[in-house]
Amino acid sequence: MTEEMNYGEDYKYIPVTSIMSGKGQEVRPDIYAFMVQVVNLCMVGEPNSSTGWTLIDAGMPKSADAIIKEAENRFGVNARPNGIVLTHGHFDHVGAIIELIEHWNVPVYAHELEIPYLTGVKSYPDADPTVEGGIVARMSPYFPNEPINLGDHVKPLTSDGSVPVLQDWNWIHTPGHSPGHVSFFRESDGALIAGDAFVTVKQESLFKVLVQNQEISGPPRYFTTDWKQAWHSVKKLKDLRPSVAITGHGLPMQDEALTENLTKLVNEFDEIAIPKHGRYVDGLEN
Repeated sequence: MTEEMNYGEDYKYIPVTSIMSGKGQEVRPDIYAFMVQVVNLCMVGEPNSSTGWTLIDAGMPKSADAIIKEAENRFGVNARPNGIVLTHGHFDHVGAIIELIEHWNVPVYAHELEIPYLTGVKSYPDADPTVEGGIVARMSPYFPNEPINLGDHVKPLTSDGSVPVLQDWNWIHTPGHSPGHVSFFRESDGALIAGDAFVTVKQESLFKVLVQNQEISGPPRYFTTDWKQAWHSVKKLKDLRPSVAITGHGLPMQDEALTENLTKLVNEFDEIAIPKHGRYVDGLEN
């Protein structure tokens, strides 16, 4: 590892997984969702295309070898992306990023409000194990939340909504789960990469994470600190009328099921998503 880049002192392997770990799904001919333990990342680009491909998010700690192997299976030996784009900087979305930067020597892009968490300046707020939902929520204080430091390898996304390495895609600011959380949308076919703005599994429940039963849910409760913003972000994404959504946790959802479930989530967000109690909920006005 270079002297410049480093993970937080609390970075470690987290022994939580699902039956879908190590499996991928081609959601569109140029969109491939790959699950690492309990989190999804996306590889965007035509297989073996000369125009290149882009990695969105960077998996769990200690997962670099699995990500590199899957990339080479899809794009060919020595496959190298044109860049890595982050929905946000929580540990399960940047867990292998330093090793990937070192292996591929590519730039990283994130929203400017996430940059402090990616350059060693600021830690995320502590996880909230008091929210109801299951064992994963109670385990959350053991999850890393200290900042990583990517130095000048990470650059802010441009303010015009375009993504430097993702042609035809726009980024949308969807805060709530984290200050600089973004989602990515392609208007031409309605493809949405939502990160943790909403998810399609009850992420707080260890059993539901293990079996990956599809269920619309808000952002993971234990790491979400602004529920008003989170609700507004889901409304924003629903108004895009996406045809398919790849979320940070859970299986891709599309077509009528996505429309119906996203509408339900928006209309019943206070019941489905917002915890009944918790350090970031108490005093919240509905």
